[in-house]
Amino acid sequence: MSDPGANHPGTDLPEANGRKAGVSEGAADPPGLDLGRLADHLCEAGLVRGPLSAEMITGGKSNLTYVVRDGDATFVVRRPPLGHVLATAHDMSREYRVMSALQDTPVPVPRTFHLCQDADVIGAPFYVMEYVEGGQPPIDPALAHQLVDVLAALHSIAPGSVGLGDFGRPDGFLERQVSRWKRQLDASRSREVTGIDELFARLSQSVPRSGEPAIVHGDFKLGNTLVADGRVKAVLDWEMSTLGDPLTDLALFLLYGDFNQLDSDNAGESPPADELAAHYAEASGRDISRVGWYIGLACFKLAVIAEGIHFRFTQGLTVGEGFAEVGEQVAPLVARGLEEV
Repeated sequence: MSDPGANHPGTDLPEANGRKAGVSEGAADPPGLDLGRLADHLCEAGLVRGPLSAEMITGGKSNLTYVVRDGDATFVVRRPPLGHVLATAHDMSREYRVMSALQDTPVPVPRTFHLCQDADVIGAPFYVMEYVEGGQPPIDPALAHQLVDVLAALHSIAPGSVGLGDFGRPDGFLERQVSRWKRQLDASRSREVTGIDELFARLSQSVPRSGEPAIVHGDFKLGNTLVADGRVKAVLDWEMSTLGDPLTDLALFLLYGDFNQLDSDNAGESPPADELAAHYAEASGRDISRVGWYIGLACFKLAVIAEGIHFRFTQGLTVGEGFAEVGEQVAPLVARGLEEV
């Protein structure tokens, strides 16, 4: 992980050599981030030394992420999307809490420095975390196995041991997942999707008994990590994290590997799903004998998400490229799910 040095946010800072809070000369505010107000707030909190510059690195319907610099240090600010959003879907304190809890564990996460829940500062709650150098190279067998090790390490952490014993409701977790995605499907039906109701019926009639609950990431894949020099440096995007059945994480990861088009920025050569599942079983000590059901649930979840995007596209409610083809992913996902359950 990168470290800007002694003046890194989160350390005691000396006087800022006469510089005042504000915006670096020539710097423009990126969408959703008032640099002047942010600088004033973070200077008062003792986290920055002077004027700021920033650039947005991710945006859209997910949480917005910015790289922010004060001349000495580089760090990351994360806030909810612009416009009206459900607070429960973009809870800054939730992301901040789980990453803070995972410091000094085998799971690599950025260091967290500051949480601000006062929406008056920049228009929404936000938090500040470490800037980590890295990217998402194409998947390869060695990297895929390393990701499995990271996932097994996450699931091996006793939630109570890191202060996350009340982070979710593991009882009935799988039943709630099945019913949740059925409600989502019913809210976005615009065409006949062969087999999707049968997949739901099979899932709801054969819910496995969950093993020991664990901290669940909720969307674990290469695209939600940072990799440098062949090593996973940080796991990001914890907005879906909770306590629940860890095999939901494994199944979604396996499915992303088989359906590279669902994570096309990271397409590459992934080992067979059964090889990675066996690696996870050995690393975690968990029973994966019913992993097919979990893969079926992952198929149902991603099919419903894709169908919702297709519905919004047909209503003219999406902006950007690639939406026209998303609906084509639904049928193969449903077919794969029916094969598994």
